[in-house]
Parts: sequence; C-alpha cells; structure tokens
Amino acid sequence: MTDEPTTSLGDEALTLVRRYYAALDAHEYDVFETLLAPSFVQRRPDRTFEGRDAFVGFMRDDRPVADTSHDLAELFGTGDRVTARGRLVDATGEALFEFADVFEIDAGRIVRLETYTR
Repeated sequence: MTDEPTTSLGDEALTLVRRYYAALDAHEYDVFETLLAPSFVQRRPDRTFEGRDAFVGFMRDDRPVADTSHDLAELFGTGDRVTARGRLVDATGEALFEFADVFEIDAGRIVRLETYTR
C-alpha cells in the first residue's frame, strides 16, 4: 500500500500506535512491553490473549512467522480508540494478510486490542 497513513487524532495516540508496530517489527520486546498495560487483552480471530505477559511471550517466542512487518495504510479514531488498517508482509515483501487493529488506550498505554483479518 502506497498511501501515507492518515489520522484525525492528536500526536500522543498516533505516536503510541506507531511505536507499537515499530517495536514489534524490530523485535524490541522490552520497548513493546512498556506500551501495554499489565491487564492488556488482545482478541483476534484465532485466539485471545489475557495479560501483557502472555501476549508479549507469544510475540517474542511463539509466532509462526516472526520476520514480518506491518505496512500501515491508515490510522484514525477519536477519544481513547485508534484504528490501524494495513497488511502484514513477510521478509520478501509478500503480503500475508490484511488487518484492522482497534486499540483502546488508557493513561498512555494500550489496554485492549481487537484484531480483524482477511
């Protein structure tokens, strides 16, 4: 996707979501962990992760394909919610799937993430 991501939110929420993807894509799990609240929950089509430690552990140790990056097409939202739309690509640049992530933010940390894929 070649369009530059757009947003209608303030810089703080946009920066937090961008840092989430940057840390995950760079395998910077210590940084990644600081962006999530301890009570973080992610729901996605194939499973649910309850708690920051479970989610970070999976992303660090158990992802089926870890050498990926998130190609963001757009960011948008209001208040405490941010939605990111894009695609996950492998190391060769091939798209694995498209996604929409809906983040809920509280006190400068991500508390909930709903992930939709196709």
